[in-house]
Amino acid sequence: MDALTADIRTPLRAFDLELSLAVRGTVALVGPSGAGKSTVLRAIAGLLRPAAGRIALGGDVWFDARTWRRPEERPVGMLFQQYALFPHLTVRGNVAFGARGGSVDRLLEQLGIAHLADALPSTLSGGEQQRVALARALAREPRVLLLDEPLSALDAHTRSTIRSELREVLRSAGLPALVVTHDFEDAAALADVVGVVVDGRVRQLASPEELVARPADAFVGALTGANLLRGTATAGTGTTTLLLDGGGTVFSTDAVEGAAAAVVYPWDVTLARATPDDSAQNHLAAEVASVTRLGNRVRVAVGPLTAEVTAESADRLGVREGERLVATWKATATRLVAL
Repeated sequence: MDALTADIRTPLRAFDLELSLAVRGTVALVGPSGAGKSTVLRAIAGLLRPAAGRIALGGDVWFDARTWRRPEERPVGMLFQQYALFPHLTVRGNVAFGARGGSVDRLLEQLGIAHLADALPSTLSGGEQQRVALARALAREPRVLLLDEPLSALDAHTRSTIRSELREVLRSAGLPALVVTHDFEDAAALADVVGVVVDGRVRQLASPEELVARPADAFVGALTGANLLRGTATAGTGTTTLLLDGGGTVFSTDAVEGAAAAVVYPWDVTLARATPDDSAQNHLAAEVASVTRLGNRVRVAVGPLTAEVTAESADRLGVREGERLVATWKATATRLVAL
């Protein structure tokens, strides 16, 4: 598999996009709206000409100081955020548009939409439309796949199912694929490598597991679903003490000095009626602000922290808004990042 390499530099409205990537397998770019993620896709697809840089697939250069390949000259399959299906064409007609070879019927079968071949897009569900758009992208027999917010138009129930199916399609395609999304859960499910993009620059590029275990900064920690507790850190022998800005103390095994934030994931926090007699060094007593049930898990906001516990644990504690609980977590589960 040839690697897709992109070194893109171009001015945007509020900042300059300066980003370098090497895409092998599936890579996801995740970050807030307006961070420059979709601009990267447009530049690779040839829909935007960067001010400077280089874009190539292996040794095949698509853009540099002397070269510019038009969109139709780039072997790219692109899945747009709103799918962009032709409303007057059937499913088969949409997939056949721009197809190379006789792969249309095979793709319809592969993506489970053969029975919809004669249907119009307006009669399809969101998940079905997404499959059609993906089939159309693959029908070009591309050497690179680009996906712009591929799951954002789906409801929560459909999203979970399609996410698993899409990951399998991306793996079986065996192509460099670049996904952009604002949702870390989608990025982690679809890609082996995730880049966090903020204001046109990559803050951190790593596996989803690495981003959770060792976030480069507070923004990466928050994006991956962590609680952030800000304060001033003083490193000691084996343990660092973080004096919180709002009062209280947090302990961590990370060595950091000065302004810092504790990164604590909800699933590392346990709840109790009273401070437990255990080895955990961090305890925070506060009122329950909210209780949200998500299947067999319950997210409980306790003061500045959100804990995620099993429904059984929440029921056993009788968790209710307004009651006072103690949130507990270990120093070894507390990452510290400098601010």
